[in-house]
Amino acid sequence: MKITKEELLAKAQKPAQDAMKLHPFYRGKVEVTPKCAIRDSSDFAIWYTPGVAEPCRDIHKNPEQVFIHTNKGNMVAVVSDGTRVLGLGDIGPEAALPVMEGKAILFKYLGGVDAFPICLDTKDPEELIRTVLFLQPSFGGVNLEDISQPKCFYILDTLRKKARIPVWHDDQQGTAAVTLAGLINALKIVGKAMDQVRVTMVGAGGAGIAITRILIAAGITAGNVVMVDSKGTLHPGRTELKDIYKEKWHFCQVTNKDGVVGGIPEAMKGADVCISLSKPGPDTIKKEWIEGMAKDAVLFACANPIPEIWPWEAKEAGVRIVATGRSDFPNQVNNSLGFPGIFRGTLDCMATTITDEMCIAAAEELARCAEDIGMSDEYLIPTMDEWEVFPREAAAVGIKAIEQGVARVQSSRDELYEKATRIIKRSREETTLLMKEGLIPMPKDV
Repeated sequence: MKITKEELLAKAQKPAQDAMKLHPFYRGKVEVTPKCAIRDSSDFAIWYTPGVAEPCRDIHKNPEQVFIHTNKGNMVAVVSDGTRVLGLGDIGPEAALPVMEGKAILFKYLGGVDAFPICLDTKDPEELIRTVLFLQPSFGGVNLEDISQPKCFYILDTLRKKARIPVWHDDQQGTAAVTLAGLINALKIVGKAMDQVRVTMVGAGGAGIAITRILIAAGITAGNVVMVDSKGTLHPGRTELKDIYKEKWHFCQVTNKDGVVGGIPEAMKGADVCISLSKPGPDTIKKEWIEGMAKDAVLFACANPIPEIWPWEAKEAGVRIVATGRSDFPNQVNNSLGFPGIFRGTLDCMATTITDEMCIAAAEELARCAEDIGMSDEYLIPTMDEWEVFPREAAAVGIKAIEQGVARVQSSRDELYEKATRIIKRSREETTLLMKEGLIPMPKDV
């Protein structure tokens, strides 16, 4: 029986309705639990004073021992100032906290990474940079999240230069990696070559710019890309961007070889691929614009919480493959398929940074995972339920870090895969056990 548009809309709205019931039910989504045995109170003499003094002395003599004696090597700070949260904009650090908690449970459940939400009450990029640098002793890595542009570029670039631990901005690098994975397989399905397709990028914020950078590094021809921001297409005539938005200005000069001028409809005309991370829809992208795209067109409509156009409307307009950022539609292109495995691999080889090549390696492995399972128009990349892909992704990232000379630990692919599998499996089984024992209560009416 065919599902009506009204039923599809009701389905799309249900996660938000359930969220308003379950968030107050649990009063948050993360907590701290011990990972060491506590047989009785005498064990506190080992884990705390006086016994703990010996590991402290050992770390003082050799700072690298902190990775042996503590959980630093598996702890990540999820840092945000709440200035660009999902599709909600500048809603502040307190309102951003539910998102950062959600990020933390995805880190733990999918990647076995202990992540801590840290929402900062500042919009000053220098203060944010300084705070992250102060936090370094306690964490093995930092995930920047939901920070507005253009400062997000400056913050990431500065921290990648100054920090002793890996720092990345998931809205940039994570989104780019998963988008690339989906695009690799979409182009295989429609039979088009990476270096030949015309690509329209709707949205030139942090995600759009990072995706464009990664796509070009992975083989998309720069001149075949047309980017659109809120003022129109990027081209050499957009000189107002030169001093304020250096990243946009760079793409004004290297993309759009045909000099397309106008807005979204002009940019989409004749395009093989449209990737949009723009204003939440529906109707941000219109059916008549899609009708002007090339045959067997691919559309990634990834705005949150509502895609720029409903998938069924895009299909009606002639798109062959549609992806969104939502889990309740086919082809979810979502960072949750990237950052847990990428950080798992980064931490397991004790990498000092996360390079673009590591992100591309993750994307290629994600694409292979879906191909191995059996990709199709409605299955471009794996889903979060297929947890076995995360150890594969982690191993690919770790090996690339070792090849690039940014890893402190040398391991084989098999060793990295087995370690990641063990850690991720433990995290999943721990949550299942807590639910089974009633320590995580089950809601009755959702």
